[in-house]
Amino acid sequence: MDIASIRPLFPVTRNYNFQNHAGVAPMCAPAAEAMQQYAREACECANVRTDFYREAEQVRRLAAQLINAASEEVTFVKNTTEGLGWVANGLNWSTGENVVTTNVEFPANIYPWMGLQSRGVQLRMVPEENGRVPVERIVDAITSKTRVVTVSAVQFASGYRTDLAALGRICKDKGVLFCVDAIQALGAFPIDVRAMNIDFLSADGHKWLCGPEGCGIFYCNRSLIGHLKPVMAGWFCMVDAQNYGSYRFEFMDNARKFDTGSYNLAGVLSLGASIRLILEVGIDKISSHVLMLTDRLVGGLRDKGYRVVSSRRPGEASGIVAFISDVHDHHKIYRHLKAEHRIVIAVREGRLRSSPHMYNTIEEIDRLVDLLPGH
Repeated sequence: MDIASIRPLFPVTRNYNFQNHAGVAPMCAPAAEAMQQYAREACECANVRTDFYREAEQVRRLAAQLINAASEEVTFVKNTTEGLGWVANGLNWSTGENVVTTNVEFPANIYPWMGLQSRGVQLRMVPEENGRVPVERIVDAITSKTRVVTVSAVQFASGYRTDLAALGRICKDKGVLFCVDAIQALGAFPIDVRAMNIDFLSADGHKWLCGPEGCGIFYCNRSLIGHLKPVMAGWFCMVDAQNYGSYRFEFMDNARKFDTGSYNLAGVLSLGASIRLILEVGIDKISSHVLMLTDRLVGGLRDKGYRVVSSRRPGEASGIVAFISDVHDHHKIYRHLKAEHRIVIAVREGRLRSSPHMYNTIEEIDRLVDLLPGH
């Protein structure tokens, strides 16, 4: 990739060696500019001169392109949890059914399903094994009563990347719905909802998409739109919604049936700019660069005596590298790097975590390794 042309689009590089895109990533300049442009236009002209909702439809098409979906299968969410909650609370459950997930999911992909226990739905959690949750273990947990398998595309604390294509194919063969929390992969690794047989997907924009916090995308396979009941009714999700005085209670027959009211237009337009940048750079180029950086990081960490938790097997490696020191305090390392050297990583689940992106350089990776205390 042409890093020299990409780095100016990330002004954070002027202030930090930022390697925490698995946390809250910096907004790229195009996303920030789109948000500012919306604010100026809304302030100076209201909606007289610009049709913001027409622009939002362009963002919907970009989001659909990113995951190889149809635009009518995609709508906007305020966060990942909202989309997962639409699935958990929108399906018609029967007592005795179960949901299969892992015991290392981010809470966004746990609590919506835990909330079904009062309806007699069991949550089955597959344990992590040395930083991995092998697909075969997830498959072993599926029973005749399993309704949904829901997993993260990439696990937040280990960086383990799930073989979504393999798992989706098995779910399809078994007649089980497949739901994906994609926030730790979307923008860094390819996700193809068709090829991976994904039924539902949710992801906020503030991590690897380098977009705004509080605005993301939700996908529902067109064949399931009619089977997922909206959790609440609103004016914007109805057929003939613009005919305000005619109360026609009929949900739209696409993903917009989940849109209860007006959009977060500043967020949507900003998200569109970030997605456009990802598409322009190319997701395959981004993933190759991220894997190159993390491979180099893993090598340096091991040379300094750190234990790398993250799987680096082909297809399982991601942009997240979780590592452990057996002699140093992780929180002290984190604070020292940020305060003294302006290097931003994270601590998650007792592990140090680095997560570089498309604009990070080899030199930034090497500097992190050099400044970590030795063993």
